[in-house]
Amino acid sequence: MKFAPTLLCAAAWLTAAAAGADTIAVTHGQIVTLGGAGTINNGTVIIKDGLIAAVGANLAIPQGARIIDAGGHVVTPGVVASDTNLGAREVSEGEASTADDAGATEQISAAFDVSLGINPASMVIPVARMGGVTRAVVTPELPGHGDKKGDKLFAGQAAVIDLSGNANSLSRTRVAVVAELGTSAASHLGGSHASVLQLLEADLDEALSYAANKGGYEKGAHRPYRQSKEDLEALQPVLAGQEPLLVGVHRVADIRRVIALGRRLKLKLILSGAEEGWMMASEIAAAGIPVLIDPQANLPEQFEELNSRLENAALLQKAGAVVVIVPPHNADYARQVRYNAGYAVAHGMAWEAAIAAIARNPAQVFGFNAGRIEPGSEADLVVWSGDPLEMLTLPEHVLIKGVEAPLTSRAQELARRYATPEAQLPPAYRHN
Repeated sequence: MKFAPTLLCAAAWLTAAAAGADTIAVTHGQIVTLGGAGTINNGTVIIKDGLIAAVGANLAIPQGARIIDAGGHVVTPGVVASDTNLGAREVSEGEASTADDAGATEQISAAFDVSLGINPASMVIPVARMGGVTRAVVTPELPGHGDKKGDKLFAGQAAVIDLSGNANSLSRTRVAVVAELGTSAASHLGGSHASVLQLLEADLDEALSYAANKGGYEKGAHRPYRQSKEDLEALQPVLAGQEPLLVGVHRVADIRRVIALGRRLKLKLILSGAEEGWMMASEIAAAGIPVLIDPQANLPEQFEELNSRLENAALLQKAGAVVVIVPPHNADYARQVRYNAGYAVAHGMAWEAAIAAIARNPAQVFGFNAGRIEPGSEADLVVWSGDPLEMLTLPEHVLIKGVEAPLTSRAQELARRYATPEAQLPPAYRHN
């Protein structure tokens, strides 16, 4: 019975989420809108039916609205953890049975859809939510990041989820096809940087050939293809410019070659890693290619990252590139994405640009309706106890699609459950 309030709170939240969000007014906040209104001091956000209805100063509060008093604290859009395995992997190391992000097979690689293995009830999701994370861009494991070996280049299809934990938490599927180039891909495939780049180009050209002669393929009147029909079909939206190709690439020479390939095939590219991206920041910006950056990448793990530097994110952003700051890839550390944004600020990135890199920019790059506090946007927002990029700051309120989420985790529940020696006894042995 000691846990009834917590259980009732969780049940009420799930009921509210299922029934639709209430009308909520977040008042007296320093609202960082990341939109045309900029930052509004002593502002109010009106939320209705899961969407932001109005934002500004001196707004009239709708009758019957639930009021959340921000008390002058910072209010931002919800944080996005991009390029993570959140919800698709329960245990980072040592337990392969929880690895639903690593699904490429002989038959399926580009076609592998990571969204089908996402568990909204994952125990890791509430931990990330307690760090202010409201959405995640879940990417399949890139080839060469585990013990698997093979001849596949593509890891599969990425997806976007919200962190409500509800059965309908999938926001978007097939938001990008993921591929890895460079040393890890060369190790996985048994080749070199050159052969991996050639293989990427050959696979895309093969998909073009398939598209031009599907009838011949079905009749067997065509040369054998290296890829399966499922993978060839999965690459068609990429070749049509409808779905991005998210490429893990690191040294400046390889980045230039990927950009040239993208230009030739008219691809919509996203770069991931790009530790040497600062060396050609203006070229990346001119090409309009977003970049997923870990601002802590400084000490090179491979020779292809020799010129990595802590100012990478700042230099790319100042050159005009769209920068998305990512957390460590493991789901356990998704909540640390805001700390990474803090590292970027410490090394030259403007504060608001860093907030945009973990909210507005990923929403823009991966095509979901959040990341800004503007009318019509889905109401993902966080009320913080202080500066959200400071490590000691905590979320005071987290709203996902207009529903306030509980800031509790399984670890906390277990700690409360076994807090006293008596609580560790079977129920029949406890004193009434």
